[in-house]
Amino acid sequence: MIIVSNTSPLTNLAAIGQFDLLQNLYTKVHITQGVWDELNAYGQHWPGRNEVIKATNWITRFTVQNAHLVTTLRQDLDRGEAESIALALELNADFILLDEKEGRRIAKRLGLKRIGVAGILLEAKAKGFIKKVQPHLTALRHAGFYLSEALYQSILTCANENNTQENS
Repeated sequence: MIIVSNTSPLTNLAAIGQFDLLQNLYTKVHITQGVWDELNAYGQHWPGRNEVIKATNWITRFTVQNAHLVTTLRQDLDRGEAESIALALELNADFILLDEKEGRRIAKRLGLKRIGVAGILLEAKAKGFIKKVQPHLTALRHAGFYLSEALYQSILTCANENNTQENS
């Protein structure tokens, strides 16, 4: 299975201590140089950066070949998103890990299958890597990840946890 990840799934899963779900679920993940650069932006080490460094046996960094596509995508997206979409197309990826609304819209338009952090958590629960989705969704919110209340509840319903209180 070929999986390409944008920056946000890496940083958000690292921020809540669930980075290893990526390896457990997908075995190998591909990222672009733009994603790597975003993990090191502004001279800071963002969540996920150290985890990517340690994951050299299962995370591979690529340079996108289709610079014209990246330039076109950059009209609406940041570098990491644009390069991730271009790489997913180049590698004929099975899925692209992507959370941002506009990036997901464009990826869908280009025929890519998308999974966001919530989808990763749902898949991890279904495969027995986590027991519940709710504590991780709450942790994401506390880490600054935006989830509307309606989406939060919808995800809990999908996880069959719709009777769970957020603060439990």
